[in-house]
Amino acid sequence: MKWEDRGRSRNLEDRRAAGPARMGIPLGIGGVVLVYVLSLVTGVDLTSILGGGPSSQVSSPPVSQEELAAEEEQVRFVSFVLDDLQDTWTQMIQGQYPDATLVLYRDAVESGCGTAPAAAGPFYCPLDTSVYVDLSFYDTLRQRYGAPGDFAQAYVLAHEIGHHIQNLTGTLSQVRQGQQSSPGQANELSVALELQADCYAGVWAASAGARGLLEGGDVQEGLNAAAAVGDDRLSGMAGRSANQETFTHGSSEQRMAWFQNGFEGGDPNACDTFSASTF
Repeated sequence: MKWEDRGRSRNLEDRRAAGPARMGIPLGIGGVVLVYVLSLVTGVDLTSILGGGPSSQVSSPPVSQEELAAEEEQVRFVSFVLDDLQDTWTQMIQGQYPDATLVLYRDAVESGCGTAPAAAGPFYCPLDTSVYVDLSFYDTLRQRYGAPGDFAQAYVLAHEIGHHIQNLTGTLSQVRQGQQSSPGQANELSVALELQADCYAGVWAASAGARGLLEGGDVQEGLNAAAAVGDDRLSGMAGRSANQETFTHGSSEQRMAWFQNGFEGGDPNACDTFSASTF
């Protein structure tokens, strides 16, 4: 991806050197949903952070200045992508776009939705309109999930900003209400929500391409990243059989298809993943 160093985004909050977050803090409803969903997707049991019991701290060495300096180029890159994403969406929704904040952390973080470990992966919290990313996730994306490349990293951030769009448009709250009123459809609604965020990521990619920011292979990197975090792919990596009824984010095929749909159309109005034809 063609990008330039514009310094750190005004919407970037760097907590990497803030010390370990306290775990065991009771989560709100949104946080509980977050943890259960992330547990299903990552294959890691994160429910132990759901309150009940004394608070504890994540045991990890302090982040050195050398480590922070080594990540500075990546910080500048995600800053560029964040600002480009938000400038793009400001134009698409006619200026009615309050910026999200990107919070960088290490090991664990306290968010408006509760406390989450880095094993949860990147996430968006609607209660504080912030995206949370531990930069080490990008190493995992490349090494464990086989999705290298700077545009794979950009896709992850674009997907999370897609959730911010859903929060602003009311889609996120409607889905949460639907999940509460119809628990039997909770997973299906979650899949539609995640696929729409993938589609929104594709819409931004189309805009980036039209402005000459994409290089050869970038779109494929995005597709590879979408496939890498498909529910069926993650289930297989965890040694479990894929069961579509338990999917919360969609299969690799679905995630790639909706990213591609957004990229080819370049129109967020074409991202209706909630229609019956989605499933």
